[in-house]
Amino acid sequence: MKTIMETDQKRKKWRWMIPVFVLLLAATAFLIYTEQYYHADKSAYDALESDETVEVMQTEYGWLFDGPSETDALIFYPGGKVEETAYAPLLHDLAGQGMDACLVKMPFRLAVFGINKANHVMKQYDYENWYIGGHSLGGVMAAAYASEHSSELCGVYMLAAYPAKSLDEKTTATTIYGSEDGVLNMEKMRNAKQYLPEGSKEHVIKGGNHAQFGNYGKQDGDGIADISPDEQQHKTVELILQAK
Repeated sequence: MKTIMETDQKRKKWRWMIPVFVLLLAATAFLIYTEQYYHADKSAYDALESDETVEVMQTEYGWLFDGPSETDALIFYPGGKVEETAYAPLLHDLAGQGMDACLVKMPFRLAVFGINKANHVMKQYDYENWYIGGHSLGGVMAAAYASEHSSELCGVYMLAAYPAKSLDEKTTATTIYGSEDGVLNMEKMRNAKQYLPEGSKEHVIKGGNHAQFGNYGKQDGDGIADISPDEQQHKTVELILQAK
């Protein structure tokens, strides 16, 4: 016959184990969630090859697209649950046109877990002018980093994204999104204008959508683009360089 003490000990044991089971279940669910992501397509991998204008190098933080510029560089945070190499075509084009690019690989492919990765990147090189930007969640996190490090940056570029906190008045802020974007929360973006400094630029790429800033195929909930990914990315590069 079990004593009261034995029963009480067993209850205490189970009370201790329940939180452990809950944590294990949560961790498993999180890993399953993060392993379901958008993969870069073949054209993205092709853009990881160096050419006569841009040298592409894999680094400890991600990738460097080293073009003719000796003074300007963009640190780029990828969109949430998107393979970072999907942005290789955009950044290869940008580097070739005059702004080197540092593509950052994020933990779990979520920039919220690597918001301060730019600190490490900037320690690696001696560029005179640093910029930061990103796509979707990556753009929101890039803006959050810029809000805390305005003295180190010349500007921030938000592709289908918006700031979640105030940016310094001296920060050059540029927002770019597609007219057919079905993922971007337009109400949140409108409300976020209060965080932008005076003189900020907003550009709408006619015919562009959410996913085509990268090369990872269609995104759930997105609109249908009327232009190609190449067209959307070339226009994005043009707008980035105009704003610097």
